[in-house]
Amino acid sequence: MKVLKTATITILILFSQACVADIFWAFRNEDGSTKWQYVANFSSSVLILALSFTAIKLFLSRRQAHRYNQALEEIKQELEVRVAQRTTNLNEANQLLQSTNEALAVEVEEHRHTAGQLARSEAYIASILQTMPLTLIGLDATNRITQWNRQAEMISGLNATDVVGKDLWACYPSIALTPEKIDAARRQHKPLTLKHSQRDDYHFNITIYPLEKHAETGVVVLIDNVTDQVKANNLLIQRDKMSSMGEMTAVMAQDINLPLSASLKEIQRVRQALADEFIDPEELNELLENALIRGQQASNVIENLLAFSTGGGGEKVPAQLAAILDHSLELANSLLGVTSGLRFKDIAVMRDYALNTPPVACHTTELQQVFLSIFRHACHSLAAVDTDDHVPKMRIQVSAQDHFVVIRIHHNGETISLDEQQYIFEPYAVHSATDNAGRVGRRLSFTHFIVAEQHHGNIAVTSDNASGTTFHVQIPIA
Repeated sequence: MKVLKTATITILILFSQACVADIFWAFRNEDGSTKWQYVANFSSSVLILALSFTAIKLFLSRRQAHRYNQALEEIKQELEVRVAQRTTNLNEANQLLQSTNEALAVEVEEHRHTAGQLARSEAYIASILQTMPLTLIGLDATNRITQWNRQAEMISGLNATDVVGKDLWACYPSIALTPEKIDAARRQHKPLTLKHSQRDDYHFNITIYPLEKHAETGVVVLIDNVTDQVKANNLLIQRDKMSSMGEMTAVMAQDINLPLSASLKEIQRVRQALADEFIDPEELNELLENALIRGQQASNVIENLLAFSTGGGGEKVPAQLAAILDHSLELANSLLGVTSGLRFKDIAVMRDYALNTPPVACHTTELQQVFLSIFRHACHSLAAVDTDDHVPKMRIQVSAQDHFVVIRIHHNGETISLDEQQYIFEPYAVHSATDNAGRVGRRLSFTHFIVAEQHHGNIAVTSDNASGTTFHVQIPIA
């Protein structure tokens, strides 16, 4: 377009110059006339050339414009495709964002619900900790207080707000616990139970629980005031002993009366011998020796009864069950047999004790009471068999199994019915309206209490006509 404009301007300049100069001098004749035909031909040629050049330039410009238009069309289509893809991506992103918002809303709602449940659970647990009748104290790895419930506030007189975060012994130096016990529970990674008594008026069970799977090696201390329970247990022990005093009193009276009567007879014979003119020293010596033996027998009965009646309570001590059984058999020989119609000393007792059985932690006199109760029950059962060929027998076995020392007391007396086996260890078990005092007196509820509750052991009975009756007692090894 610029060339066309330049050519047009050139032609216009030539025509304008023609107005002021003789530009057709080359086209004049000799006589000065102008050869207009040549001028016209020349002008036409120039114009044709200019028009041709302009047409070619227009053609080229059109082609270039067409190419530009085609390129613009391609760019337009590509932009439309990109816009469509971007629109699709935006729609997908919007849908994903909407789905994410919906999922987030659901998650937020679940989180609110979970947070509400967690808050309720924390409030519930806090209420349990605050209202529980035990003193609960939580300690961190440095023995600083993390928990201090309401019972701890009542016992110590210290508010939780004043002690949380402080050292336990700095706040409460009179607590019946030492840092060494706390460290021992941490090292052993298992609960540690302690018993504490104050002037025999107050009794406490202290349990230390090391926290497991926790970032800090903290512990929880539970202090249970068992004063009433200990006193009730001791009263129950004494009450059960008193319930046995009826038979024991009768047995003791006879067992003391027999040797004393014999001793008095021997002394009377000594006095008569001294009154005679002829005195036989050997006879007198024999009479006095017999009197001393009878007196010693009576003394042994009284000593056994006193030892039995004064036991109960206190700390457990390691002991051999074989020795306790032997002493219980000695007591049974002295005390059992009058009311049952069969003296215990008339029963053939076989002892089968395994060698080197480990000791058990126990209250010796309480286990003696257990074995005496079983012996009394066996004595009644053996006396109930009224046949001429019946020989009352008892077999006592002691062995170690797993973490227990096992005692089996077997006899061939009257068997125990299935109904009686079911209720024999229940308190004050009465099986029917026709049960008499003797049947009720054969219950073993307190025996079960001593074995299961006082010594954390087990007791059971098996009985049938084919194999007889066996009492099975398990006491944990110390």
